[in-house]
Amino acid sequence: MHTTPTTTSGLINRWLEQATANRLVVNERDGSLLVYVPPGEFEMGDGEGNDCPKHRVWLDGYYIGAFAVTNGQYQRFVEATGHRAPDKADYGSAIWSGKRFPAEKADHPVVCVSWEDASAYAQWSGLRLPSEAEWEKAARGPGNWKYPWGDAWDAQRCRNLENRGSETTCPVYGYAAGVSGYGCYNTSGNVWEWCADWYESGYYGQSPSRNPRGPEGGSNRVYRGGGWRYGASLCRAAFRYGREPGYRGGDLGFRPAR
Repeated sequence: MHTTPTTTSGLINRWLEQATANRLVVNERDGSLLVYVPPGEFEMGDGEGNDCPKHRVWLDGYYIGAFAVTNGQYQRFVEATGHRAPDKADYGSAIWSGKRFPAEKADHPVVCVSWEDASAYAQWSGLRLPSEAEWEKAARGPGNWKYPWGDAWDAQRCRNLENRGSETTCPVYGYAAGVSGYGCYNTSGNVWEWCADWYESGYYGQSPSRNPRGPEGGSNRVYRGGGWRYGASLCRAAFRYGREPGYRGGDLGFRPAR
């Protein structure tokens, strides 16, 4: 299993290569590494679900997290603000107990965070949640692939049902062979990730062609990416799902954008 980079220097070299092509910045408040996604049009949706027909979308340039927010990062937020800890789960199991978590989970993605929790973290850090369109473009890369690495499913390129064994999440820098063409890690598998948008199954049929931001309201917020519980179908870059904003799942986290 490709769960960690071979060496720290190898990972740094990979970041430097991506910096040349995409530009990288570090967010000062929380240490998030952000990759630049240039402006342009891409084909959103893959036509494999009734709620994700193919359509063309233009996005202005933006930055998005190379990694999901980790337990270590989220702990600094909790300590700085007094925000509630992610120690309760509506589904699955919480990693935290009170305001602490196992030391070996520090660089794993934080889970059991609601949409409101994720939004509060983003505001504290000076960032925001990505729109659904921004998330999908970053995951599909310049090649507009079905999965971050290409059009063919490869269970060894992400943490998923087929290869996790008895484990759940992996470090946010795990499975480097599955990184997207824009430099985003684990946009397939590992954890689901909240987006800014409200979820509506028919939205693609009426969404703007430039910088779509989702419906004006709704009952569920979008999340993307599949997770360690699931396989090929739900780990597609275009797969959409949504839950009520207060939901806290043991396989649901987020990554920031700017």
